[in-house]
Amino acid sequence: MKKLAIEPLTKAAFEPFGDVIELEGAKQIPINLGTTMRFHDLARIDVEDEGGRPLVNLFRGQPRVLPFEVSMLERHPLGSQAFVPLNDRPYLVVVAPAGELEPSAVRAFVTRGWQGVNYAKGVWHHPLIALGEVSDFIVVDRGGDGVNLNEVQLDEPVWLMGEDFVRT
Repeated sequence: MKKLAIEPLTKAAFEPFGDVIELEGAKQIPINLGTTMRFHDLARIDVEDEGGRPLVNLFRGQPRVLPFEVSMLERHPLGSQAFVPLNDRPYLVVVAPAGELEPSAVRAFVTRGWQGVNYAKGVWHHPLIALGEVSDFIVVDRGGDGVNLNEVQLDEPVWLMGEDFVRT
């Protein structure tokens, strides 16, 4: 059984795959007569290839149980895909660089709860892996014509193990 180490999600570690959406380090702009703080430009939404347009969706993820087998990955070749959690629960992110899928390059991250991710166009990733409870996410991705989903089965699955990183 091939095990995949689960790393904490940081901007530096995730940079090859897209953006970490978080308030830490964000440009802050007071707006609305000073009653609201705008955390500015948190992710690069890239959905315009082949006439695409942004979609805003709500995904409700059923919790997964560890150990968890990762046997497939998907990618969106025509646009980015952003996940912004609506609760403060960690979830897992499994990714591999864009291009031809290289199984040895697959990485796994655990969020700090409120962190979101924006997968860059063409980055391989596993579908949503909620932990603990049913979890809701706002998802911004691409609508429009064209094939914007590729799925691939891994020749050798990898396993996500342990629960010591999950906050209670």
